[in-house]
Amino acid sequence: MKSRYVIFASALLISAAAFAQKDQIKNAEKALKGGDAQGAISILNDAENMVANAKDTEQAQFYFVKGNAYLDLANKKVDESKNLSLSAESYKKLIDIEKASGKQKYSTQAATSITDIKGKLINSAIADTQSNKNAEGSKKLYDAYLLDKKDTINLYYAASTAVNGQDFDGALKMYEELKNLNYSGKGTSYTAVDKASGTEVGFSSAKERDLALKLGTHEKPKTEVIPSKRGEIYKNLALILVQKGRTEDAKKAIADARKANPEDSSLILTEANLYLETKDYEKYKVLVNEALQKEPNNADLVFNLGVISAGAKNNADAEKYYLKAIEINPAYANAYINLSVLKLEAEKPIIDEMNKLGTSAKDMKRYDELKVKRENVFKSVIPYLKKANDLDPKNEDIAKTLIGVYNALEMTAEAKAVKAKM
Repeated sequence: MKSRYVIFASALLISAAAFAQKDQIKNAEKALKGGDAQGAISILNDAENMVANAKDTEQAQFYFVKGNAYLDLANKKVDESKNLSLSAESYKKLIDIEKASGKQKYSTQAATSITDIKGKLINSAIADTQSNKNAEGSKKLYDAYLLDKKDTINLYYAASTAVNGQDFDGALKMYEELKNLNYSGKGTSYTAVDKASGTEVGFSSAKERDLALKLGTHEKPKTEVIPSKRGEIYKNLALILVQKGRTEDAKKAIADARKANPEDSSLILTEANLYLETKDYEKYKVLVNEALQKEPNNADLVFNLGVISAGAKNNADAEKYYLKAIEINPAYANAYINLSVLKLEAEKPIIDEMNKLGTSAKDMKRYDELKVKRENVFKSVIPYLKKANDLDPKNEDIAKTLIGVYNALEMTAEAKAVKAKM
């Protein structure tokens, strides 16, 4: 008889707790409606220990209100990144609860909010990177990836941004995750210009883009092939590993990548770059030749060989590869730019020698010779800078360099013409 009273008493305690929890959820909702999101969170935190014993519907409501409260704080710019993540975490818990119970009341709203949070994290990350807050931007991009792991591009951008922020440990972790996913990023980009804003916008498919063209809201469609990002991923992964003294791990990572992706030529260049970094020049040459034999008419491949050669201070080879890339693709803007930069490097030793000369007759004669030599350097680079400027008219660095060259040669009219187009 006595045990029955104990059971009855326990039931009363559970019932009282359930009523208390319901009241706390209601009080939290009331606080949130009154604009006190932080107060709502405090109320719900006090009830956290009891939520596991509540009904599924009450658990879902609990996490829905909590998610809303965190989102409200984030929208008010209070610890924005942290509260966006906490909000998404609460929404995901309620979705899991309703999925298990088979009763959906808040899931649709929660899923919409998660999509909204993902967009806010990405936009906030972009603002961070523009303000050189790369570490903060990387974390937000990674949080956006965690919200939707199918959207792996956010993991890739998170890793790249971490590198820019000198967070090599974080970048290494993310690149290893990209490696495990065998992420490529290869695809096709569909864009068109929005007539109202004049800006180029992207579309998820050609069909979606073509519909916007038919509706008349967009114009100037463009379709571009997005090359594989594996080469860049493994290059950065390898460089970080080498920096940490893990050279053999770096070599193994790239070797594994090449076995898994034998048709991805960018990985040959990555491996070549690694052996260049470790000063194994013989292996480097073997890999360069392998890359050329595999795809002799791949302009990107040939261009990257130019970049690697320039990095190794082998300017003759670099010039050869840049010219070959232009021969394959006459509209390859970056090849013209890099070739211009390469040729302009010849100016520095000329200037250094000119500055050391005195005022003797012999020195003045040498000065005149060097002046002509410097002018010839400028004249040789004009065709490449002009072509680069034509292909990429929005690139101010190219335009300014071209203006500087024209001014050095006293070609005032030509300099003014370029400046007028900026």
